[in-house]
Amino acid sequence: MRTKRSIGVALAAAVAFSGCSDREATTSASNDVTTLRFSHFMTANDNINTEGFEPWAEKIEEDSNGRLKVEIYPSATLSKPGATYDAAAKGTVDIGMQVQGYTAGRFPLTQVVELPGISNTAQQQTCILYELYNNNAISDEYEDTHLLSLMGSGQGALHTADKPIRIPEDMRGMRIRQPSVVASHVIDAIGTAPVGMPASDTYTSLQRGVIDGLAFTWQPIQAFHLDELLSHHTNIPFYNSTFVITMNKDKYNSLPDDLKKVIDDNSGIALSTRIAKIFDDSNDAAMAAAHAKGDTMIDIPDPLHDPDWQDPLLEGTQRYLDELAALGLDGEAVYEQAKAASVNCKI
Repeated sequence: MRTKRSIGVALAAAVAFSGCSDREATTSASNDVTTLRFSHFMTANDNINTEGFEPWAEKIEEDSNGRLKVEIYPSATLSKPGATYDAAAKGTVDIGMQVQGYTAGRFPLTQVVELPGISNTAQQQTCILYELYNNNAISDEYEDTHLLSLMGSGQGALHTADKPIRIPEDMRGMRIRQPSVVASHVIDAIGTAPVGMPASDTYTSLQRGVIDGLAFTWQPIQAFHLDELLSHHTNIPFYNSTFVITMNKDKYNSLPDDLKKVIDDNSGIALSTRIAKIFDDSNDAAMAAAHAKGDTMIDIPDPLHDPDWQDPLLEGTQRYLDELAALGLDGEAVYEQAKAASVNCKI
C-alpha cells in the first residue's frame, strides 16, 4: 500500500514539475529576443537612415515589447549594394534594402516605373508602385521574400563638375554614371557613355576623373558629399530610381503570429510613404543648398515635349520596352498601367 502511495506521490510531483517546466518554457520563449539584421548601402549618417530606418527599428522593438530587435548595418557592410535583395532571399541577411536597378534584369517590370514622364516626386512614384503591386502587375518579382516596402526616391537629374548640360549635344563624349538599365538606355540614346556603379563609389570616381558627371536624385548629393565636387545641375526628369525593403521569408514565417503582426503593422505603404516624404524633402533641401552655393542650375521640366530632349528620351523608353518584349514580358501593358496610375497618384 505504501509502495502504491509512494508511486502516486512521485507521479503527481512529476506531473506538477512538468507543468511548471512547461509554463517556465512558455514564459521564457515569450521573452526571447529575436534579432533581425538589416543591411543597406546608405551611410550611417544619411538622413534616410537616421530619420527613416532607425526610428522604424525603434518602433519595431517598442511594439514587440523588446522581443524583436533590428540591428542596422549601413554602408553595405553585410551585403553588396546590388546583391542585398538576393542576400535577404537566401537568408544571408534578415532584412535588406536596395535599388532595384542595381541588379539588371532582376526587377524588369518594376523598372517600368523609372521611365521618363511616369512620376515627379518620390511620394507619387511610391503610390504608383503600390498600385501596380496590388494589381499583380509586378508582385511576382518579389514572391521569394516577404516584402516590407516599395518606394520611389524622386526625379533623377544630371550633375557635372565642369561642364553645364543644356542640350543633349553637351553630353557627347562625357562619361556619366548611371544607376540602372533604364537611365543607361536614355544616356546611351543621347550618345554618351553610361558607366554603372553604386552610389557609394561615385565620390572617388568623380574625384579621380573616372566619370565626368552622374545621374542622381538630389538627396544623395549631400549624403555622399558630392556637393563638394559638383558645380552644374540639370533638372531633367529622365528617370526615377526605386527602392525595395524586404525580409527573408523563412525568418518571417518562424516568428509567432503576434510578432508577425508587429512587422506587418509597421510595413507596407505607410512606411514607404513616410520614407518617400523624407526623400522629397531632402531633394528640395539639397537643391536649395546648391542654389545658395551658387551652382549653375538648368531646368528642363517637361523633356518629353522639349524639341531637344524628346527624341532621345522616347528612344531610350522604347529600347527598354523592346527589351522586355524580347524577354516575353508585356512591358507595354505595365507601362500603360503605370501611366494611368501616375494620373491617379498625383501629389
